[in-house]
Amino acid sequence: MTSRTTSFTLSRPQPSRRPSLSSRLSFAVSTAERGEGEGRDAPAAQQIEEEIAEIKRYEDFTTIDWVQDAAREQMRRKARRRRTAGLFDNGKVTWRYKLWESYDAAQGWIVVTLVGAAIGLIASFLNIITEWLSDIKLGYCTTAFYLNENFCCWGEDNGCDDWHRWTSFEPLNYFLYIIFATTFAFTAAILVRSYAPYAAGSGISEIKCIIAGFVMKGFLGFWTLLIKSIALPLAIASGLSVGKEGPSVHYAVCTGNVISRMFEKYKYNASKTREILSACAAAGVGVAFGSPIGGVLFSLEEMSSYFPLKTMWRSYFCALVATAVLAAMNPFRTGQLVMFQVKYDRSWHFFEVVFYIILGIFGGLYGAFVMKWNLRAQAFRKKYLTKYAVLEATLLAAGTAIICYPNVFLRIDMTESMEILFLECEGAEDYQGLCDADKRWSNILSLTLATIIRIFLVIISYGCKVPAGIFVPSMAIGASFGRTIGIIVQSLYDSFPNSAFFAACKPDEPCITPGTYAFLGAAAALSGIMHITVSVVVIMFELTGALTYILPTMIVVGVTKAVSELFGKGGIADRMIWFSGFPFLDNKEEHNFGVPVQAVMKTDVVAIPANGMMLQSVEDLLSQPKYQGFPIVEDLESKILLGYIGRTELRYAIDRLHRERQITINPEAKCAFSPPATALSSITPITPTVTVNNADFGMSAASIDFSRYVDATPVTVHPRLPLETVMELFRKIGPRVILIEHHGRLTGLVTVKDCLKYQFQAEASENPREDHDIQRGHERLWGWIRTAAGWVSDKVASVSGGRIQLGNGPPPPPRGAGAIMDGDEDLADLADDEGLEMENR
Repeated sequence: MTSRTTSFTLSRPQPSRRPSLSSRLSFAVSTAERGEGEGRDAPAAQQIEEEIAEIKRYEDFTTIDWVQDAAREQMRRKARRRRTAGLFDNGKVTWRYKLWESYDAAQGWIVVTLVGAAIGLIASFLNIITEWLSDIKLGYCTTAFYLNENFCCWGEDNGCDDWHRWTSFEPLNYFLYIIFATTFAFTAAILVRSYAPYAAGSGISEIKCIIAGFVMKGFLGFWTLLIKSIALPLAIASGLSVGKEGPSVHYAVCTGNVISRMFEKYKYNASKTREILSACAAAGVGVAFGSPIGGVLFSLEEMSSYFPLKTMWRSYFCALVATAVLAAMNPFRTGQLVMFQVKYDRSWHFFEVVFYIILGIFGGLYGAFVMKWNLRAQAFRKKYLTKYAVLEATLLAAGTAIICYPNVFLRIDMTESMEILFLECEGAEDYQGLCDADKRWSNILSLTLATIIRIFLVIISYGCKVPAGIFVPSMAIGASFGRTIGIIVQSLYDSFPNSAFFAACKPDEPCITPGTYAFLGAAAALSGIMHITVSVVVIMFELTGALTYILPTMIVVGVTKAVSELFGKGGIADRMIWFSGFPFLDNKEEHNFGVPVQAVMKTDVVAIPANGMMLQSVEDLLSQPKYQGFPIVEDLESKILLGYIGRTELRYAIDRLHRERQITINPEAKCAFSPPATALSSITPITPTVTVNNADFGMSAASIDFSRYVDATPVTVHPRLPLETVMELFRKIGPRVILIEHHGRLTGLVTVKDCLKYQFQAEASENPREDHDIQRGHERLWGWIRTAAGWVSDKVASVSGGRIQLGNGPPPPPRGAGAIMDGDEDLADLADDEGLEMENR
């Protein structure tokens, strides 16, 4: 029987051995504690290290090597101890040293406090602006134009004289409603396209990848934060079937990234920044739903692949600060953190579990249906509508306004509709006869239409190029469906009050509360679309404060989860990661491929010999962007593995060499990449230096030593190691690349992309998709759109006397199914076998 083991150390016939990965990390710790290796060139080495870290931080569409990042953090601590050594007085710790130590230790808490306060302020202003923009479509306040309807009619239940509709002529109000909605969407789309393309969409999928180590330059930048904050209220107020709760996670994480960059501890260290970003995601959900604990659980369950106890505490504190600031700002002037916060004072009955199960089944079916068709809509949008992003968003808003205005539940803002649908009928506002027994069947018809129309609008709207979330639209759909079920159950009770089925109802009290069904339906839809469970229960509990409805919520969410699993694992965020082609290994997935890593690895590896390679040849390799690093071998014949050098380090070393040497170095100069001799018997910290061993730099005999840049302890495994184990190494350790060696000889390498490519092929073979049918459907739909556009163009031409064409004219249909969106350009081969296309943003 063959033994399959992981080899982290190089096994070769020479007596000297490369040190192990754990030895390198332990050395960094011990060196920092002992203060060893403090040579005169330490400040220069630290500067070089920081410069390389800064370059790596901005390498777009690359993955972070967490092993190197952990070692860099240990060296940062060592350098800090060296800098503070002068704060000792005759071997005694002075107050200055204690102050510095306290500040360095407290930087994390200072950052999360500042970030939480900033997120709370941003959320407060966005809530106020969004409510005003949503109401301005319907009318205005005569006492103060900047007040929305709630503030204008404070204390009134059904409007007041101070709030006026725009006109008394209803068709004109309809027209103005459409104009406002279209203008808001057009403005939001223009801002996103012109200033911050990354501000479009929800951002949760990309943030999951960023927290896992994927670099997306500009996605968490200041401009993205600014444009997202401006365009988000416009997109919500336009009436598009999108929500602000998903994008609130994006602008919260942007805030954390911008503020943490001001602190040295987080400026160069990605692993530390990951802790802050996880905390920001929790705060974003906390201010969106008024649910700080639910936000922490959401970050744990959905966002973070690495969530230690320290990160949980910081996430809790950041969410606490953010929601406290939001409560202090009190944007709704009700003491509530969200508009649709309600409380229930009546309990539930066991016979209602039957209807709770129906709600759970609906949630699972809704999530599966919307994800399937939304991904098809996204593929169509990517193939045909890329050039028309602004026009698409504008037409969607206009169409949504035209369709939604006649329906009283679709006309108003989704959060306001949820507030109405959640409420009990007794002692509450009766919106459009919702609680009137004589209008029950008309309300059932209206709510059913609202559910169906909203599902259709969510499918085609989520993913358009404006800030767009799917949390609240899904909850609004679930609430309308749940209220429909609640009204039906209430009608059944009124028709058969003496039935044995309703025997638990008390005769003199209301038995059925339709608002609770809306509340549970919202939980089911949210769980169905996101595939989250615990955080949904806590969020809904914190929204309502209804302790008695924790068990029904758990039942509904449990049924939803069971039904959702029948249609595949992963929510809409996970599906979008696959759709976008990002190199993300989900730790919630379990695989059983039954193949060794040698079935996946790349065998045509470009390696660099330890000695003898000319400088010009090295630069030629660097000119090819597909290589992100190079294994170092003794020679190209034996391929005895010595180490690994990253593309960034090698490029930086050559650039620094040209910059610091006044005399031009001969391109035929020989390069040496052998790890330092001391590294073979002990561990040498990585302090990058370049030495030229010949004083005549122009001579071809000059030898350039790059050995200090070589990683002598890359992560290596045996070719027969199971692929599942290698994927666990990527998840748990986080290297950028894993080298494959057999008896010390380099046989190949594997990256996350290679693992995903194999997974993609395996799943495609197990569950073949009808890509050709989908493609033909897309082409027929695009042909219809082109025909309609041509018809409109001809009509306009007949009036104006000149032919008008939309944009630059419809492009020819591209090849392939188009299921891969923006991503790393070297991920293009991820879709080769399926005939898919890759397009950079």
